[in-house]
Amino acid sequence: MSDTEMPDHGLTQLPGAGPMRSAKDFASDQMVRWCPGCGDFAVLAVIQKVLASMDIPREKYAFISGIGCSSRFPYYMNTYGFHGIHGRALPVATGVKCANPDLQVWVVTGDGDALSIGGNHFIHALRRNVDLKVILFNNRIYGLTKGQLSPTSEFGKKTKSTPWGSIEYPINPVTMALASEATFVARGIAVDIAGMTEIITRAAKHQGTAFVEVFQNCVVFNDGAWKPIEDRATREERVVRLQHGKPLIFGKDRNKGIRLKGFDAEVVQFEPSQPPKDLVVHDEKAESPHMAYLLSKMNEDDCPIPVGVFRAVRQPALHELMEEQIIKARQAAPTDVQAVLNASEEGGS
Repeated sequence: MSDTEMPDHGLTQLPGAGPMRSAKDFASDQMVRWCPGCGDFAVLAVIQKVLASMDIPREKYAFISGIGCSSRFPYYMNTYGFHGIHGRALPVATGVKCANPDLQVWVVTGDGDALSIGGNHFIHALRRNVDLKVILFNNRIYGLTKGQLSPTSEFGKKTKSTPWGSIEYPINPVTMALASEATFVARGIAVDIAGMTEIITRAAKHQGTAFVEVFQNCVVFNDGAWKPIEDRATREERVVRLQHGKPLIFGKDRNKGIRLKGFDAEVVQFEPSQPPKDLVVHDEKAESPHMAYLLSKMNEDDCPIPVGVFRAVRQPALHELMEEQIIKARQAAPTDVQAVLNASEEGGS
């Protein structure tokens, strides 16, 4: 079934439902209550724009969230939505998708919500390949609770909960998603509207778990967390854009690339007209996530940060396998209900 051939799922239409014309059709009447300058605004605008391009009615969407600044998202979408409890957005969304497979279900979460109390749910939703679009806002801090350490905060980070500096090593969300065998894994930067639009569009069309990490700035409690990556003056030197079938080349002058030295990535410089033949060529469709995993381990200290789609493969989604199993169970079910009720358990008297 294509994304635009969804059958009627039986829900009452939302007020004003009908053909979608613009991003404004997906904007609710609620005042957006994020801090001025927050990166969440950009992601909201991108998602509303992408949904408007999908030619799917509002009542075919459901947005699920947990707790955190990002979790206000369902209030700002003129779609169905559910604001859950801390860390539980993914199991709620799994239930929604399995109960009503015709809905396109989105999960909006944060680095604290998804990777701390919600870490176990994160792993299992991805390994099950639940057909969800999971957008993780990563600002490296707990913003809603006023600036405590999060699972993605840097080692040595001083926060209100770690005044002497963090002694915990951070989680890498993309590495974790790949290790969980997610079928679509990507990373974007909130201020890079063109890049985010491409990634979110592809995530929206993916069948199975589509996970997108978004580097997003908290202007109040962790301003500048991604400054070298966000800043236009330094971005092209600090970011390598992943393109399927293309070598990993970056830099303002396109004179730097990534090659392997054993099992580690290293930066090599060259004349733009003569790129080395041993540069890594990105393959997002590789069945094994090994190379994507290696790329995810590149960090901002000694290499550029990869952005774009790390992995995009097609495997049966959980709801598809469930539907197959339900059909088989119904076909094998006995027609004599009374005989079933009167039958003893296998091995019993």
